[in-house]
Amino acid sequence: MSVFNTDFVLVKRAIDSVLNQDFQDFELIIIDDGSNNNIHYQVLDYAKQHEDKVVYLRHKNSGQSNAINRGISYSRGEYITILDADDEYKLNHLQACLREIKGNDLIASTTKTIVDNDNDYYVPDKYDLNRIIHVDDCILFATLFGKKEVFINLKFQNVYSADSYFYESAAQKYAVKKVDLRTYIYYRNIPTSFCSTLKNKINVVS
Repeated sequence: MSVFNTDFVLVKRAIDSVLNQDFQDFELIIIDDGSNNNIHYQVLDYAKQHEDKVVYLRHKNSGQSNAINRGISYSRGEYITILDADDEYKLNHLQACLREIKGNDLIASTTKTIVDNDNDYYVPDKYDLNRIIHVDDCILFATLFGKKEVFINLKFQNVYSADSYFYESAAQKYAVKKVDLRTYIYYRNIPTSFCSTLKNKINVVS
């Protein structure tokens, strides 16, 4: 999980959703991507309370993709997945992903998407930023779940839609699958999120 200046209330919600999983054989690596507010003190203090499960790293701001790549390099697990700091897992998320990964090297899934209005379901299309597509038709960073070797051999790039580019690259070498789980809770009603900010900057059409 990469964190950058996210409200601690949201970060704690995300952390707790991992700690409360019905599958408990995991490590949570939090990478503070150079937050310049007081959140790093709060996250570190909370991580200390759960040192058997949580690893906390901090580095100079370099973007979410680089932060996730660093976290992957520290991972000891057989499988890797991602969590955005302002989202959360349902209690059975990891168990559901482990069930779906059988026969595959990497999966992506649909989400339970929280919106304020129907417009929130749509994000800029990576092929044409002036058009929008439904989130169910996207590959989302934090729904990726796969074997460690996939994440080690392929790196996330610091570009818009790094998640879908990663998935497409993986599809050329590995067995990949998009599944309908909806065990990842995706908050699209946060106006300061990257997608919301980008969407407000451009003239999008459906």
